[in-house]
Amino acid sequence: MIYLISVIATVVLVALDQLIKFFVCADLKPIGEKMLIPGFLQLNYVENTGAMMGFMQGQTAIMTVASVIILVVLFVLIFTKKIRFGFIYCCLIMIASGGIGNIIDRIFRGFVVDYIEVLFVDFYVFNFADCLVTVGSFLIIGYEIFEIIRDNKKKGSSNG
Repeated sequence: MIYLISVIATVVLVALDQLIKFFVCADLKPIGEKMLIPGFLQLNYVENTGAMMGFMQGQTAIMTVASVIILVVLFVLIFTKKIRFGFIYCCLIMIASGGIGNIIDRIFRGFVVDYIEVLFVDFYVFNFADCLVTVGSFLIIGYEIFEIIRDNKKKGSSNG
């Protein structure tokens, strides 16, 4: 049952990503950008042929192959029960969903559609799929740091 829920969640997140990108291409591409909150947030149409933060621009084929390999590993971990259902499992579903969304762009468009631009810091334009990958990754990192701290406190209290 959990696998069915995981597949449904992944399909919903990927569909949401692609739906947003459809409207971005239809409505934002012709005008380029649209201010949402002055000085804070705007939509800015960008065709990204590389990875996050402009890394490896023009390397769509390499990025696609690398992303597919990473996704295969994620799905093997998820569906062979190497990762039990829980917080990390849900984070991996987020990461996989974001990865799939961007792979779809690379395969069918030749680039990833980016559109979210924060204006209060100098940062790259990104998209919903990037948010899924980033948030999922940071949640895992935060969780692991918390577990390390908790384990060290347990070791310290048992030694003292």
